[in-house]
Amino acid sequence: MRVVVPVSGADPKTRLAPVLDADERLAFTEAMLADVLDALDSAGHTPEVISTAPVDAAVPVTVDDRGLDALVDDLLADGPLAVVMADLPLADADALDRLFAPTADVVLAPGLGGGTNAVVARHPDFRVDYHGASIRDHRRIAREVSASLSEVDSRKLATDVDEPSDLAEVLLHGDGAARDWLVDAGFEVVVADGRVGARR
Repeated sequence: MRVVVPVSGADPKTRLAPVLDADERLAFTEAMLADVLDALDSAGHTPEVISTAPVDAAVPVTVDDRGLDALVDDLLADGPLAVVMADLPLADADALDRLFAPTADVVLAPGLGGGTNAVVARHPDFRVDYHGASIRDHRRIAREVSASLSEVDSRKLATDVDEPSDLAEVLLHGDGAARDWLVDAGFEVVVADGRVGARR
């Protein structure tokens, strides 16, 4: 099965701008990407990276600046496909094995905020819609094309990094390049008013 990791290489992770400048956001994005690629490799997969702009990665990178939906739908038209997002720094081989294990036509890994962090699609008519509450849309699309559906309840696959508050999860639970990057950049876990966060 073809496995792709989409990444935004052009001005990535803009919601992290309050704590990271543009160069830092790219470097941190590349660190998260490295963790995802390492996890996929450890799980026995050979991933491809598709980016909106050049990025530093351990595998060849195809630059394609189309929107995510159009890109993934074109790839789905060619046959079974797995899509694993690049901002999942807690992903590991065990979590990915759980993603690939079900034999359902469509397997979804929901994100904590209503997104879809990974998809395995074997149904020829399944297409994606990554806007808004995409996990709800992907469930609906699977029903509409009469595809069997399975979901993977995994904290490691559900934790994507978009907001400054998400950095604490990487510091607390990560053990790869993304956590190392944050530590080297001076971030640490802080507890204030009973809430856990990250501070530089």
